Amino acid sequence: MSENFLVRDADVLASSLTSTLRAWTGIISSPATIKPEKTLELYEFESCPYCRLVREALTELDIDVIVYPCPKRGQRFRPKVVELGGKAQFPFLVDPNTGEQMYESMDIVSYLFETYGQRDLPLKWRVGTLQKISSIGSGLPRLGRGVTARPSKAPPEMLELYSFEASPFARRVRELLCELELPYLLHNSGRTSLREWVPPFVRDALNIVPDSEIANRRELLQRAGRVSIPYLVDPNTGTEMSESAGIRTYLLSTYALGD
Repeated sequence: MSENFLVRDADVLASSLTSTLRAWTGIISSPATIKPEKTLELYEFESCPYCRLVREALTELDIDVIVYPCPKRGQRFRPKVVELGGKAQFPFLVDPNTGEQMYESMDIVSYLFETYGQRDLPLKWRVGTLQKISSIGSGLPRLGRGVTARPSKAPPEMLELYSFEASPFARRVRELLCELELPYLLHNSGRTSLREWVPPFVRDALNIVPDSEIANRRELLQRAGRVSIPYLVDPNTGTEMSESAGIRTYLLSTYALGD
């Protein structure tokens, strides 16, 4: 189930193009003034352009979220959205701290900045129509990845993923998690300093240890000895690993059915 090198590299390039078309929104974090006491819940699917906007805002605000993947033809979590909100529309946010349940990407973005950011909505988010158009166009290079459900077995315990929205490598992992309908706790791990823009292998070679403002990045450094995104934690098997290709191979061999 391992990926062909040429296929992998072409896929990373296409994923990088998606991030470029979105001007790498969802890479820099400016932590929210208030952090939710209870973890937010987001029902979405990875390729959805409107869901992408919400994930970008969550990275910018450095807010973790439980992701319940709802790909097309998915049966694990889509019915729950209909039960809670009355229709299968995505994204759908549930905030157990306030009791809010809401559709509509720009309404959710505004809610996040108002409730947890405690600051004015940034100018770019005030032009919601342009953001939606841009997000729709940026998804074209992914050619339908992260859209349709694939047979899988559900893990007893939820997986965890250290990620930031614009990462072309993390996107490949999130797409597969979505297709396999595997819920996960998303630890947003955006960048706050120039040192964090240095690639992990260069940081390792030069012994550069960024002093991040982001708690998830500090936790990952403590946990793994380095910050390399994406990073998967599977409490069901005790597996912890970085590198998107290896994570995808692991997810397919551990949870996919019929591949």
